[in-house]
Amino acid sequence: MAGSNGKQKTVRDMVLSLGLIGIAAALIYVFVPHDDHAPDIKRVDYRVELLTARRAASYPVAAPEELPTTWKATSVRFRGDAYDAWHLGFQAPDGQYVAIEQSTQKRSAFIDDASQGASATKVTEEIGGRTWIRYTGGRYDALVLADAKGAEAAEEGKGSTTVVAGTGSFAQLTEMVRALKLA
Repeated sequence: MAGSNGKQKTVRDMVLSLGLIGIAAALIYVFVPHDDHAPDIKRVDYRVELLTARRAASYPVAAPEELPTTWKATSVRFRGDAYDAWHLGFQAPDGQYVAIEQSTQKRSAFIDDASQGASATKVTEEIGGRTWIRYTGGRYDALVLADAKGAEAAEEGKGSTTVVAGTGSFAQLTEMVRALKLA
């Protein structure tokens, strides 16, 4: 019977240790500050990159004008060595993401990349005197400028393609397109 008493002490000690560990974990959780809010994304100034891109690109570079200040520019880059690729990303007022993408890369490959795999629909929108094609699915939805002459040239690697894409709604994508100035 002496062996039975030793096993009881071992089990009791294990339960007490487990209880102490649980209490310590609860205290740490309660007293260590934690924030469940999304981090505040820093606003970027894209004016210098925009001027550089407009001087260097072989196409009219798009950027918004008179977009409400509730839209926050979060990322910008121009890569002249990579098909004159222009990227300008924004956080919409509700936290969604909307980006302007332009490139001289082959149109089909560029649209697939910029829209994160979205597929063309038969829905078009007339915005600012230009026709834009809706793309849905994938990670992003998108509006793609449907310039027939430019599309043929971009498919041959001579023109450019403009895509406005992101997690934002089509209303937000349309708002961005309306604010775009191609220069």
